[in-house]
Amino acid sequence: MSRAILERVALGELPQTFRLARPGAMVAFGKQDVNSPGYGTAVAAARAGGFEAVQRLAGGRAAVFHEHTIAFAWAGRADDTWSGTHDRFRNIAGIVERALRRLGVDARVGEVPREYCPGDYSVNARGRTKLAGIGQRLIKGAWHIGGVIVVGEGERVRDVLVPVYEALGLDWDPATAGAVADEAPGIVWEEAAHALAAELPAHEPAELDAETLALAERLAPGHVG
Repeated sequence: MSRAILERVALGELPQTFRLARPGAMVAFGKQDVNSPGYGTAVAAARAGGFEAVQRLAGGRAAVFHEHTIAFAWAGRADDTWSGTHDRFRNIAGIVERALRRLGVDARVGEVPREYCPGDYSVNARGRTKLAGIGQRLIKGAWHIGGVIVVGEGERVRDVLVPVYEALGLDWDPATAGAVADEAPGIVWEEAAHALAAELPAHEPAELDAETLALAERLAPGHVG
């Protein structure tokens, strides 16, 4: 879906679009993962743990989505996509940080040592546990920046990533993978999604159109792990 929106935005067929979704259980692998000798074993481990294996649009290493996470993606048109790369990272990381603070979380932007899918613009709690990861993809004429916020069931992230990262030969500390509900007990998906939407720039809610849905369906086979 993110790729379909990005391509249509690049062609001028869609305006700047922010998508907020409740995904199913999947491990999203990056290009480096796909090229790893242990990729096949990692895919098998993900599926054995009840997660589908998909290939992510943006860069980075394997990340986890499930029914208690928020998937978000922002695509916009630009003639010079490279010049704004870090500004976009800072902007969306700040939005996520402020949204989590609305929920009572001591949220901070920055990488936690030995976190999964490490990144300078991860959003963490107390500088100790990663709650959200962000990645970016650039194509001619458009940019895409998106990621995942773990609202609840952080143990599912830890449990599936242990064998997946072992297969990929990646070092990490499972204790760094957390969830919003660990920091603000009782918070549920709908509250977190509302907080995120409240921090976005002025926008008009919309539903996905038939053309984008059809394009996403055609593109889907290319993203199956």
